[in-house]
Amino acid sequence: MSALVLPTVETLAPYEAGKPIEELARELGVTDAVKLASNENPLGPSPRALEAARREIANMHFYPDASAYRLRERLAAVHGVAMEEIVQGNGSNELLDLMVHTFAATPGAHIVFGDPAFVVYKLAALAYGVPFTAVPLRDLRHDLEAMAAAVTPKTRLLFVANPNNPTGTHVGRSAVERLLKEVPPEVVIVLDEAYVEYTDAPDFPDSMRLRHLRERLLVVRTFSKIYGLAGLRVGYAVGPAKLIDYMNRTRAPFNVSAIAQAAALAALDDAEHVEKSRALNLRERDRLTRELTRLGLSVAPSQANFVLVDVGRPARPVYDALLRKGVIVRPFGNLPTSLRVTIGTERENQRFLDSLADVLK
Repeated sequence: MSALVLPTVETLAPYEAGKPIEELARELGVTDAVKLASNENPLGPSPRALEAARREIANMHFYPDASAYRLRERLAAVHGVAMEEIVQGNGSNELLDLMVHTFAATPGAHIVFGDPAFVVYKLAALAYGVPFTAVPLRDLRHDLEAMAAAVTPKTRLLFVANPNNPTGTHVGRSAVERLLKEVPPEVVIVLDEAYVEYTDAPDFPDSMRLRHLRERLLVVRTFSKIYGLAGLRVGYAVGPAKLIDYMNRTRAPFNVSAIAQAAALAALDDAEHVEKSRALNLRERDRLTRELTRLGLSVAPSQANFVLVDVGRPARPVYDALLRKGVIVRPFGNLPTSLRVTIGTERENQRFLDSLADVLK
């Protein structure tokens, strides 16, 4: 089969998602599991989004609006940009892949990203056979200085996840501004901000206000996290109209369903649900960090809806033991002693804490 695909595809391992509750039930017979593995909103979607989705179901025999006009119109108003500067995606995941496809899938191109960071950057590079430099994090944070130094004349894209996944850490405004100014202007810098609504650090940059610093800047956001629409797959990117136009040329038609568009539009108007979700996350993130620290464990400073905890031993056996107790978290091969834990409800988080303390005895 190797002759049919790129050599990089031949060696590519499929994306490993967080284990579904249903799968755990099939494998271990656990019927009351809690899933803290995929950074989903424990409060679920906005009631307004649910109602909008229900209304739209009756029209499912029609194709969706291929341009997502109403959603982009609303997003343009929210961010103070032109509609032509927004492209919708089947989750932000599709958009990240689309950027590699559109701007870097050419002979001689090169990509820069941090390591560990959101794995899709690497998966997309391998899928399209694009050489890349994975710059190690420094103190679990993106080393923007080293990333800038890794740029070559062949570099087309530079990805920065802020906050970063899977560490939850962030880079501050001054460092981001310096990166935007110093990287050669022909490089497209992508600020991946899937978790931006959860941040509370005083120095966290408002990337929409940094767009004047360079033309080739794309900001990526999602409805999968604080808006609770992970199952519907809706994301968007904001950038110069020229870059967005190129992405629309390679984007699949009808890439965001009508139900997803309707739900996202309604979710944008439910500020109360967003604030409730944010308040729960801030409160429980602080509590989880304190309690894990009391257990003698090291917790990375998080600005997201998850924490990365170093359990001080190989994490995979701890992960497996937690599964048997009905608690699903997320291990990472490139962080062999750490687990990523989504912030859940108070009850879910307490069950995780109690189970972890028992496993670590």
